[in-house]
Amino acid sequence: MTSVGTARSARPARPSLYISVDVEADGPIPGPYSMISFGAAVAGRQDAASYTAADPEQDTFYRELRPISEAYVPEALAVSGLDRDRLVREGAEPAAAMAEFRAWVREVSVGAQPVMCAYPASFDWTFLYWYLMSFGGDSPFGHSGCLDMKTLYAAKAGVPLRAAVKGRMPRELLSRRPHTHHALDDAVEQAELMSNLMAWVPPGRADQAGRPG
Repeated sequence: MTSVGTARSARPARPSLYISVDVEADGPIPGPYSMISFGAAVAGRQDAASYTAADPEQDTFYRELRPISEAYVPEALAVSGLDRDRLVREGAEPAAAMAEFRAWVREVSVGAQPVMCAYPASFDWTFLYWYLMSFGGDSPFGHSGCLDMKTLYAAKAGVPLRAAVKGRMPRELLSRRPHTHHALDDAVEQAELMSNLMAWVPPGRADQAGRPG
């Protein structure tokens, strides 16, 4: 007789579809401040130990949003280069944008579990998850479906998290695309970094992996 625990452990895991997301905001936290734009690009798919990179320009999503409060930090707003007055007039309603984003995520991730990834994920996930739950009450990523590329690099490279900065990464890991602070541009750039990280085997670690403990 098979126990419940054994049956559950034998159940195959769903593949993961990694979606790179970049958020531009006018302040440090959602609620008092606003997510003013966000972009997403499919980075690749992981099935068991196999990762297949996607063309990061093929499946993308981008929206500019109407601010949800009057508060903003001028220095934060300046990073994106977006005109806040124009967004007040013309930005997408957050509820509509989140509904469209959920539909897009579910369309591109058919047969897989969508996972949001970013560099770093902490800021972008905070805004994205808060908006998804505040405007529609549902996240296609669940409550914890995010992967931080800084942590992924630190674990693979064997360095402290504070040392996991792009300036110290091997050049072959970095995208050749410019970091423009346009949310879609940066999501595509990050998607390439994600795929490079997933394929990367640090020098010296390939030999160590095959040695007996």
